[in-house]
Amino acid sequence: MPETVFEARGVTKVYDMGEVQVQALRGVDLDLYDGELVVLLGPSGSGKSTLLNILGGLDRASSGQIRYHGRNLAEAGDRELTAYRRHFVGFVFQFYNLIPSLTAKENVAVVTEIARSPMRPEEALDLVGLSDRLDHFPAQLSGGEQQRVAIARAIAKRPAVLLCDEPTGALDSATGVVVLEALERVNRELGATTAVITHNADIAGMAGRVIHVSDGHIASIEVNAHRKSPRELHW
Repeated sequence: MPETVFEARGVTKVYDMGEVQVQALRGVDLDLYDGELVVLLGPSGSGKSTLLNILGGLDRASSGQIRYHGRNLAEAGDRELTAYRRHFVGFVFQFYNLIPSLTAKENVAVVTEIARSPMRPEEALDLVGLSDRLDHFPAQLSGGEQQRVAIARAIAKRPAVLLCDEPTGALDSATGVVVLEALERVNRELGATTAVITHNADIAGMAGRVIHVSDGHIASIEVNAHRKSPRELHW
Protein backbone atom coordinates (compact mmCIF):
# COMPACT_ATOMS: atom_id res chain seq x y z
CA MET A 1 0.00 0.00 0.00
CA PRO A 2 1.22 3.55 -0.68
CA GLU A 3 2.09 5.70 2.29
CA THR A 4 -0.81 7.50 3.99
CA VAL A 5 -0.43 11.26 3.51
CA PHE A 6 -3.63 12.46 5.21
CA GLU A 7 -5.53 10.70 7.95
CA ALA A 8 -8.80 12.38 9.00
CA ARG A 9 -10.75 10.99 11.93
CA GLY A 10 -14.04 12.32 13.29
CA VAL A 11 -13.59 15.72 11.65
CA THR A 12 -16.41 18.19 12.23
CA LYS A 13 -16.77 21.84 11.25
CA VAL A 14 -19.42 24.16 12.63
CA TYR A 15 -19.79 27.78 11.48
CA ASP A 16 -21.51 30.28 13.75
CA MET A 17 -23.74 32.49 11.59
CA GLY A 18 -25.12 34.87 14.17
CA GLU A 19 -27.67 32.91 16.16
CA VAL A 20 -27.58 30.03 13.70
CA GLN A 21 -25.00 27.24 13.59
CA VAL A 22 -24.21 25.62 10.25
CA GLN A 23 -22.67 22.14 10.43
CA ALA A 24 -20.50 21.81 7.34
CA LEU A 25 -18.76 18.53 8.30
CA ARG A 26 -20.28 15.83 10.46
CA GLY A 27 -17.61 13.36 11.55
CA VAL A 28 -15.49 12.76 8.44
CA ASP A 29 -13.13 9.77 8.35
CA LEU A 30 -10.82 9.71 5.33
CA ASP A 31 -7.35 8.62 4.22
CA LEU A 32 -5.47 10.03 1.23
CA TYR A 33 -2.40 8.25 -0.13
CA ASP A 34 0.93 9.28 -1.56
CA GLY A 35 0.83 10.18 -5.25
CA GLU A 36 -2.83 9.37 -5.86
CA LEU A 37 -5.32 11.46 -7.81
CA VAL A 38 -8.72 11.56 -6.13
CA VAL A 39 -11.92 13.37 -7.03
CA LEU A 40 -14.19 14.62 -4.26
CA LEU A 41 -17.63 14.62 -5.81
CA GLY A 42 -20.79 16.15 -4.41
CA PRO A 43 -23.34 18.95 -4.78
CA SER A 44 -22.78 22.52 -3.66
CA GLY A 45 -23.01 22.80 0.12
CA SER A 46 -22.04 19.17 0.74
CA GLY A 47 -18.84 20.10 2.61
CA LYS A 48 -16.25 19.43 -0.10
CA SER A 49 -14.57 22.83 0.02
CA THR A 50 -14.62 22.94 3.81
CA LEU A 51 -12.83 19.59 3.93
CA LEU A 52 -10.27 20.71 1.34
CA ASN A 53 -9.60 23.94 3.25
CA ILE A 54 -8.99 22.00 6.47
CA LEU A 55 -6.66 19.55 4.69
CA GLY A 56 -4.76 22.51 3.26
CA GLY A 57 -4.44 24.37 6.55
CA LEU A 58 -6.63 27.27 5.39
CA ASP A 59 -9.24 26.48 8.04
CA ARG A 60 -9.40 24.54 11.29
CA ALA A 61 -11.70 21.70 12.24
CA SER A 62 -14.12 22.25 15.12
CA SER A 63 -13.25 18.76 16.42
CA GLY A 64 -11.50 15.61 15.31
CA GLN A 65 -8.00 15.00 14.00
CA ILE A 66 -6.30 15.76 10.69
CA ARG A 67 -2.86 14.16 10.43
CA TYR A 68 -0.41 15.00 7.67
CA HIS A 69 2.35 12.36 7.64
CA GLY A 70 1.49 11.71 11.28
CA ARG A 71 1.52 15.35 12.38
CA ASN A 72 -1.79 16.54 13.80
CA LEU A 73 -2.70 19.78 12.03
CA ALA A 74 -5.45 20.39 14.59
CA GLU A 75 -2.73 21.08 17.18
CA ALA A 76 -0.58 23.27 14.92
CA GLY A 77 -0.18 26.97 15.70
CA ASP A 78 -0.68 29.73 13.13
CA ARG A 79 3.03 29.97 12.33
CA GLU A 80 3.28 26.20 11.83
CA LEU A 81 0.22 26.17 9.54
CA THR A 82 1.67 29.03 7.50
CA ALA A 83 4.90 27.07 7.00
CA TYR A 84 2.89 23.95 6.13
CA ARG A 85 0.91 25.80 3.45
CA ARG A 86 4.00 27.52 2.08
CA HIS A 87 6.21 24.46 1.76
CA PHE A 88 3.95 21.45 1.26
CA VAL A 89 0.62 22.46 -0.31
CA GLY A 90 -0.30 23.89 -3.69
CA PHE A 91 -3.77 25.37 -4.19
CA VAL A 92 -5.79 25.79 -7.39
CA PHE A 93 -9.17 27.51 -7.15
CA GLN A 94 -12.05 28.11 -9.56
CA PHE A 95 -10.95 31.71 -10.06
CA TYR A 96 -7.38 32.22 -11.09
CA ASN A 97 -6.31 35.06 -8.74
CA LEU A 98 -3.49 36.13 -11.04
CA ILE A 99 -1.89 39.55 -10.62
CA PRO A 100 -2.99 41.54 -13.71
CA SER A 101 0.16 43.68 -13.91
CA LEU A 102 2.51 40.68 -13.98
CA THR A 103 3.29 38.35 -16.89
CA ALA A 104 2.65 34.62 -16.67
CA LYS A 105 6.31 34.03 -15.74
CA GLU A 106 6.23 36.78 -13.11
CA ASN A 107 2.99 35.42 -11.59
CA VAL A 108 4.71 32.07 -11.10
CA ALA A 109 7.89 33.72 -9.80
CA VAL A 110 5.90 35.26 -6.94
CA VAL A 111 5.80 31.74 -5.45
CA THR A 112 9.26 30.55 -6.46
CA GLU A 113 10.88 33.49 -4.67
CA ILE A 114 9.61 32.26 -1.29
CA ALA A 115 9.83 28.48 -1.80
CA ARG A 116 12.64 26.32 -0.44
CA SER A 117 13.55 24.33 -3.57
CA PRO A 118 11.39 25.64 -6.41
CA MET A 119 11.49 24.80 -10.07
CA ARG A 120 12.13 27.64 -12.48
CA PRO A 121 8.96 29.48 -13.58
CA GLU A 122 9.74 28.50 -17.17
CA GLU A 123 9.85 24.83 -16.17
CA ALA A 124 6.52 25.03 -14.33
CA LEU A 125 4.84 26.76 -17.26
CA ASP A 126 6.28 24.20 -19.68
CA LEU A 127 4.73 21.41 -17.57
CA VAL A 128 1.27 22.90 -18.19
CA GLY A 129 1.92 23.55 -21.88
CA LEU A 130 2.49 27.30 -21.74
CA SER A 131 6.14 27.68 -22.67
CA ASP A 132 5.05 30.02 -25.48
CA ARG A 133 3.09 32.34 -23.15
CA LEU A 134 5.79 33.31 -20.64
CA ASP A 135 5.63 37.04 -21.31
CA HIS A 136 1.88 37.36 -21.76
CA PHE A 137 -0.21 39.24 -19.21
CA PRO A 138 -3.41 37.66 -17.84
CA ALA A 139 -5.58 39.92 -20.04
CA GLN A 140 -3.81 38.47 -23.09
CA LEU A 141 -4.61 34.87 -22.06
CA SER A 142 -7.78 32.80 -22.40
CA GLY A 143 -9.56 31.51 -19.31
CA GLY A 144 -8.03 28.07 -19.72
CA GLU A 145 -4.55 29.54 -20.14
CA GLN A 146 -5.00 31.66 -17.01
CA GLN A 147 -6.03 28.57 -15.08
CA ARG A 148 -2.96 26.73 -16.31
CA VAL A 149 -0.79 29.65 -15.14
CA ALA A 150 -2.49 29.26 -11.75
CA ILE A 151 -1.61 25.53 -11.80
CA ALA A 152 2.00 26.35 -12.74
CA ARG A 153 2.14 28.80 -9.84
CA ALA A 154 0.81 26.12 -7.47
CA ILE A 155 3.29 23.44 -8.58
CA ALA A 156 6.38 25.64 -8.92
CA LYS A 157 7.27 25.13 -5.25
CA ARG A 158 7.16 21.33 -5.81
CA PRO A 159 4.33 20.71 -3.34
CA ALA A 160 3.74 17.29 -1.86
CA VAL A 161 0.00 17.93 -2.07
CA LEU A 162 -2.05 19.69 -4.76
CA LEU A 163 -5.58 20.71 -3.73
CA CYS A 164 -7.92 21.89 -6.49
CA ASP A 165 -11.35 23.40 -5.81
CA GLU A 166 -13.58 23.36 -8.92
CA PRO A 167 -10.61 24.05 -11.25
CA THR A 168 -12.82 23.76 -14.36
CA GLY A 169 -15.91 25.41 -12.86
CA ALA A 170 -15.52 28.64 -14.85
CA LEU A 171 -14.53 26.94 -18.11
CA ASP A 172 -16.30 25.33 -21.05
CA SER A 173 -15.83 21.59 -21.47
CA ALA A 174 -13.17 21.74 -24.21
CA THR A 175 -11.05 24.19 -22.19
CA GLY A 176 -11.72 22.23 -19.01
CA VAL A 177 -10.28 19.09 -20.58
CA VAL A 178 -7.02 20.93 -21.33
CA VAL A 179 -6.83 22.06 -17.70
CA LEU A 180 -7.52 18.52 -16.45
CA GLU A 181 -4.77 17.22 -18.75
CA ALA A 182 -2.38 19.65 -17.08
CA LEU A 183 -3.42 18.42 -13.63
CA GLU A 184 -3.11 14.77 -14.67
CA ARG A 185 0.38 15.39 -16.08
CA VAL A 186 1.49 17.19 -12.92
CA ASN A 187 0.19 14.34 -10.77
CA ARG A 188 1.97 11.76 -12.93
CA GLU A 189 5.30 13.56 -13.36
CA LEU A 190 5.69 15.26 -9.97
CA GLY A 191 3.97 12.58 -7.89
CA ALA A 192 2.00 15.11 -5.85
CA THR A 193 -1.00 13.73 -4.01
CA THR A 194 -3.78 15.47 -5.95
CA ALA A 195 -7.36 16.07 -4.79
CA VAL A 196 -9.84 17.65 -7.19
CA ILE A 197 -13.19 18.96 -5.96
CA THR A 198 -16.03 19.02 -8.44
CA HIS A 199 -19.80 18.73 -8.69
CA ASN A 200 -19.35 17.36 -12.23
CA ALA A 201 -19.74 13.57 -12.12
CA ASP A 202 -18.10 13.13 -15.54
CA ILE A 203 -14.73 14.32 -14.21
CA ALA A 204 -14.70 11.46 -11.69
CA GLY A 205 -13.67 9.07 -14.46
CA MET A 206 -10.08 10.34 -14.44
CA ALA A 207 -9.52 9.61 -10.73
CA GLY A 208 -8.01 6.58 -9.09
CA ARG A 209 -10.60 6.93 -6.33
CA VAL A 210 -13.86 8.87 -6.20
CA ILE A 211 -14.94 10.17 -2.79
CA HIS A 212 -18.65 11.01 -2.67
CA VAL A 213 -19.45 13.79 -0.20
CA SER A 214 -23.02 14.44 0.93
CA ASP A 215 -24.41 16.59 3.74
CA GLY A 216 -21.08 16.82 5.54
CA HIS A 217 -20.41 13.07 5.39
CA ILE A 218 -18.31 10.75 3.24
CA ALA A 219 -21.21 8.92 1.61
CA SER A 220 -19.09 6.37 -0.28
CA ILE A 221 -15.70 5.76 -1.86
CA GLU A 222 -15.24 3.92 -5.12
CA VAL A 223 -12.14 2.80 -6.99
CA ASN A 224 -11.99 3.22 -10.75
CA ALA A 225 -10.80 -0.03 -12.27
CA HIS A 226 -10.14 1.87 -15.50
CA ARG A 227 -9.09 5.50 -15.29
CA LYS A 228 -10.11 7.62 -18.24
CA SER A 229 -7.84 10.19 -19.79
CA PRO A 230 -9.24 13.73 -19.74
CA ARG A 231 -9.78 13.47 -23.53
CA GLU A 232 -12.24 10.63 -22.88
CA LEU A 233 -14.39 12.79 -20.59
CA HIS A 234 -17.49 14.51 -21.93
CA TRP A 235 -19.86 16.95 -20.25
